[in-house]
Amino acid sequence: MTTAAHRIQAFLEAQAAELDAADNTQLAYARDLKDFAGWLDGQGRDFDSAAREDIEDYLVHCDAQGLAQSTRARRLSAIRQLYRFAFEEGWRADNPAIQIKGPGRTRRLPKTLDLSEVDRLLQAARETGRTEADRVRNTCLMELLYATGMRVTELVSLPAAAARGDPRMLLVKGKGGKERMVPLSAPARAALAAWLPLRDAADAKAAKAGAAPSRHLFPSRGKAGHMTRHRFYVLIKELAVAAGVSPDKVTPHTLRHAFATHLLAAGADLRSIQTLLGHADVSTTEIYTHVLDERLRDLVLDHHPLAQGD
Repeated sequence: MTTAAHRIQAFLEAQAAELDAADNTQLAYARDLKDFAGWLDGQGRDFDSAAREDIEDYLVHCDAQGLAQSTRARRLSAIRQLYRFAFEEGWRADNPAIQIKGPGRTRRLPKTLDLSEVDRLLQAARETGRTEADRVRNTCLMELLYATGMRVTELVSLPAAAARGDPRMLLVKGKGGKERMVPLSAPARAALAAWLPLRDAADAKAAKAGAAPSRHLFPSRGKAGHMTRHRFYVLIKELAVAAGVSPDKVTPHTLRHAFATHLLAAGADLRSIQTLLGHADVSTTEIYTHVLDERLRDLVLDHHPLAQGD
């Protein structure tokens, strides 16, 4: 293993141990730092010898490649954290990244769906699937996602034990291993109640064939043991087509945004929505007030008689 690879591995292990960084965060750091290490190598430099000017040149290189502002900001963040770790560990006597200003992030309003589009997606879930079990599972996935605003990773990795006993609340393990309770709507509870017997029957059948029992609510024979993020992403696109909703508008995260926006429109306060979404900072949740403002403005411009042309 090269020195650069050792440095990255040590940093990632520290992140995992000290900050309980989520797997997806770890993978993003690894990709970004590997790219930076490869660029440094091409310049005859490495992590130990790189100066502030090298990091700035790398950011110029990223810009020239046409990388998005958000991607460049994320890469600089990974580099900053690596060098802070290097300084604390003593393999650098300085931190060459400490004074570098990033490109910032353009705050884009998240895409969301209106109530009629969500209703059509939920109806499509009830009707889409090769078997009854597939249709019931798809309904459960979509009802849970819209009822709770969970992240897709949180949804597909739910343990079956969390859904036993007709719960009114679900315990969700979010980013960094942080846990939160989310309430379930009546349709979500009904979808869970319909899915569990079918899921258990399939699990029992698999066990008779020699497979180990699954602890997941949405089991799969893959390595993870549960439905993957990618499989659910493909599924939700299929449901969008079946529902007559533009697939470009529909992702698992769009349903999370719809959950938050619809709650806000119904009068829920930001702090409550922050808790339900698992946001560490309420400023992240505040973006939904802008989404709602934009939707209300569009509504007035489209329908108010004084806004209509001659």
